[in-house]
Amino acid sequence: MISIVGNSGVGKTTLAALLADRLGLPLAAEQHTERPFQQLCAQHPQRYAFPNQVDYLLFRAEQEADLRDRCNHGVIDGGLDLDYFGFTRLFHHNGYLSDADLEVLQRLYLHLRRLQPSPQVFIYLTAPMPLILERFDRRGRQAEVTRRQDLPVLQSLLDDWISRPQACRVIRVDGSVDDPRYSYLLENLVGQLRTA
Repeated sequence: MISIVGNSGVGKTTLAALLADRLGLPLAAEQHTERPFQQLCAQHPQRYAFPNQVDYLLFRAEQEADLRDRCNHGVIDGGLDLDYFGFTRLFHHNGYLSDADLEVLQRLYLHLRRLQPSPQVFIYLTAPMPLILERFDRRGRQAEVTRRQDLPVLQSLLDDWISRPQACRVIRVDGSVDDPRYSYLLENLVGQLRTA
């Protein structure tokens, strides 16, 4: 299992789709428009952040389990760990989740992670903040739960998480080159994954 992680707008979805295609693996995508609380959370975060995160943590665990059941491999755009360590903690930082809410979501995350192993590889996609902000502005999603001003905080939370000892391999990828096909790094990345 390969999980593509990084800030909102950095290019995770594009890289995940290209990598899954190149490796011939199934892809598990975010499905932000299909989730029942995403639009509500974007409009009323104090009211809907908690059910949105419960839904996302369960959904991401279900996606991982489905990929493992199908072929024991796959690429996931984001994933369970990103949704807890990034978005759940961001919502707590912003006051959308209380301390008690965060504790429940942490228990849920830890329980789900105990039920199934972590991905074998995290690919941590990064870029300079001005470029992330530019890409975030360009993508124009309708059900956006992060705001432009959240991105520096989210980056700090992700840097904190990814700097901790991980149970799996972390490959850091510089996504700052404006190449929508990731042609400058895809072959090297595939080579690193095949030797892992």
